[in-house]
Amino acid sequence: MERNKRIILISHCILNQNSVVYPLARAKGAYKDIIIELINNDIGIHQLPCPEYRYLGLKREPMTKEQYDNKNFRNINKRIANDTVIVIKEYLSNGYEVLGIIGINESPTCGINGNKGILMEELIYILNKENIQLKHIDVPTDYYDGEKGNKFMAELNNLIK
Repeated sequence: MERNKRIILISHCILNQNSVVYPLARAKGAYKDIIIELINNDIGIHQLPCPEYRYLGLKREPMTKEQYDNKNFRNINKRIANDTVIVIKEYLSNGYEVLGIIGINESPTCGINGNKGILMEELIYILNKENIQLKHIDVPTDYYDGEKGNKFMAELNNLIK
């Protein structure tokens, strides 16, 4: 079968809201509308690891970026960012189109627009160093799965079309 060769990187919790700190989940499992839109457009999905889950597990308390921003947590994020850039470069060197990154607005690790999360700071820093420019959008904090017609879905369609 001929591959589409179009990939998007997504924050871990877009595919797995079960990893989100209690009580902040906004979907029962995956964000179905987002994932279905990507699947319907034949886009490959590369899920980023969740640094918060790796660092503190499922029973962690909600924390701010400032609370997470320490040497150990930053090193976890640097390793994930380095690994992610290796993956991106592999796709690019093999003729794939990496459409961009979908983050989570106001996340202490995965926010891209506005106050960047720690993972996205590290990832974007390395991407800039490697002269790799990717588009990016954030799932807004008021987005809940199943809200068709949401402004975010229009942003997503602009990113993937």
